[in-house]
Formats: sequence, C-alpha cells, structure tokens
Amino acid sequence: MPLEEARSLARAGMDALRRGDARAARGAFERLVAAGADDASACVALGLACRTQGDIDSALAAVDRALGREPRNLRALILKGDLLAGLGDARAASSFYLAVANQARAMGEVPADLRPEVERARSLCERFAGQLEEGVRARLRDQGLLQEGSSGRFLQSLDILFGHRQPYFQQPRYYFFPGLPQVQFFDRALFPWMDALEAATADMRAELAGVMGKEGPAFTPYVQSDPRRPRKEQDGLLDNPDWSALYLWKNGEIVPENAARFPRTLEAFAGVPVPRIPNRSPSILFSQLKAGARIPPHCGLVNTRLICHLPLIVPGQCRFRVGNETREWEEGRAWAFDDTIEHEAWNGSERTRVILLFEVWRPELAEEERALVTAMFEAIDAGSGERPAWEI
Repeated sequence: MPLEEARSLARAGMDALRRGDARAARGAFERLVAAGADDASACVALGLACRTQGDIDSALAAVDRALGREPRNLRALILKGDLLAGLGDARAASSFYLAVANQARAMGEVPADLRPEVERARSLCERFAGQLEEGVRARLRDQGLLQEGSSGRFLQSLDILFGHRQPYFQQPRYYFFPGLPQVQFFDRALFPWMDALEAATADMRAELAGVMGKEGPAFTPYVQSDPRRPRKEQDGLLDNPDWSALYLWKNGEIVPENAARFPRTLEAFAGVPVPRIPNRSPSILFSQLKAGARIPPHCGLVNTRLICHLPLIVPGQCRFRVGNETREWEEGRAWAFDDTIEHEAWNGSERTRVILLFEVWRPELAEEERALVTAMFEAIDAGSGERPAWEI
C-alpha cells in the first residue's frame, strides 16, 4: 500500500473513532493491518474499534499485535489492562496497569493527552492491589493465621508484598561477612544478658546525672574531622555538638578519666559479649542527641557485630528507624540492631536524649569465626602500621 494511501486510511479511521463510528474505524484499520501497515498505533486503534463493537477477542488480538511491536507502548498497555479488567481478571489487569505506571515513571515526561489515562491506570492498579490485599488478609484471618503473636517476619513480608514497606539489606562500608541473616531489629530472646543490663538503668542514669552539665568528662562531637583522612561533611554533622559522645571504652581501649566516673555502668557489662579486637573493639559510650537534632540515614562499617542501645534519658518524640521499621526509645528498654542496614534517628522534643551505645558480636557467629575475624583485623592493622580510624 502506498504511503499516502496508508496515511489517508489512518486519518479516516481516527476520524471515525472520534465521531463514534466503530464500524468505519474498524474497517479502515483492518485494511491497514492487512496491507502490512500495522504499526503499534494502528493496532491499538483497531483494538479500540473492536472493543467498542463488543468484539473482545479481536480487540485482544489487535492489542497483543501492538505489544508485539512495542512492548512498552503506553496506549497498548492501558488498553490491554482495560480489556482484562472487563473480563473480570483483576490480577492480570493490575499487572498491565503497574507496567503503565513503571513505564511512565521511566519516561519522566508523558504526552499531555495520555496523562489522564496514566493516572487512571495508576489509580486502578492501587485499587486492585488493595482488593487483593484485603482478600488475602481476610482469608488468613479466617484461618486464624493473623492473630496476635503471629510471626513478625511473616507480617513484615506481607507489608513488603503489598508495597507498604521496602526491603533493606546489609551494606557494610568496610567488611562484609557472607551468609548472615538480613535482620533489622533482633529478638531480645537471643540476648539473655539484656535483663541484667537493663536492671542497672537507674545506677547508670545516676552516674550520668553527676556528669551532665557539670565539671568533669565532656561530650565531644560524634563525627569528628581527622587530618589523616579526607574531609567528609556528612550532612552538617562533622564536628557538630548536636550529636555527641562520651566514651568509656573507645577503639578497644578504656578511657580512664571517663570510666572512673561510671563504675556501676561498667560493672553491668560483666556478662555482655562485647568484641575484643585490639585498636578496634569494644567501644562503649553515651550518645547524646540534642533537641531538634537529626542523624541522617547511614550504614555502619562491619556486619559481624550488632549495635545495642539502652535508653537512659528519653524526653519523648525520639524515634529511630532501621530499614523499614521505626521505633521510639523507651527508658530502660534495650534493643540490638544491625547498623549495616540503613538507619537514622530524630529527636523531636525540646530536651536532650541520651542512650548508652555499645557493640556485641552477632549471635550467629561461632566462636571460631569470631576468633578468625579478630585475627584478620589484627593482621590488617599489623600490615598497615597505622592505628585504624574505627567508629561505631
């Protein structure tokens, strides 16, 4: 078919569609397709005409032909979703509406005449997803599987499945030990020593009160510049006293002048499995976050340890996120988390928040593995001939 004749047929077909003459439109686009001028736009237009006539099978064949030529064609994806929705297959329809949303996002700028249709596809995708989620949760509840005490990991998996949370994974900035579970906050049952540590909360708080705002050991900015390392601004936290620390142990060495003021605090660590790695671990400190301050999202250095918090002074509105879970600190209630998973913190109150912060071995690591990790870091330090710049 000559090009000018094909263009004339296409114009005639589109004019017929606009005035609602599906029969004439279908005839024009069928002639185009039969002549081999079956680009994606012609196939979509044929599908629209067939759908208007109620011939769903032919409409599906036409739109499948369009997608065979242009798998990411927005008009074809929308039409396929609409046809499947009309057949009652919401699950299949939603997959095409989701493809529309993803493709539109990738394009950045969507043609103006398509924007309402893209928004409609997004809305339908969300509606179908909501209906599916409601049905799944209702069925599980009816089977008694979503009662209080159900597996927390499974409940999180449902939230991820239905788009309420995103998964986060370990991203250590220095050393990765493979094969360790991706866990954000750990079950406290894994840490039988936690009860004894929490029991010393009042003693720790009393010792802390004897220091804060008085002469004696001082809090220093948690993130400090180091002339031996390139300067990294770190979202305004560098040398900023809004987030500060008072170390009792730092990089594997006790800080005598500070530790002397906190004997009861350090006694509480008798049963805590802190790593013992020369020049590196343990580090035990009080972490102070001033009113209105925020610690931006970041990841820790190594995944062979966990970080523990024991909140001592929490004025309220102090929140902490690890991965896709956000919690509020409670005074005297400890937790352990994987700091190589992205985390951040806020103090939304008008007073200072202080927690006791320290590191412990991951419970999954066997004694042999802990010894191997320790020996590896010792070898690294011996080979470099330099004291490492280690941090919690």
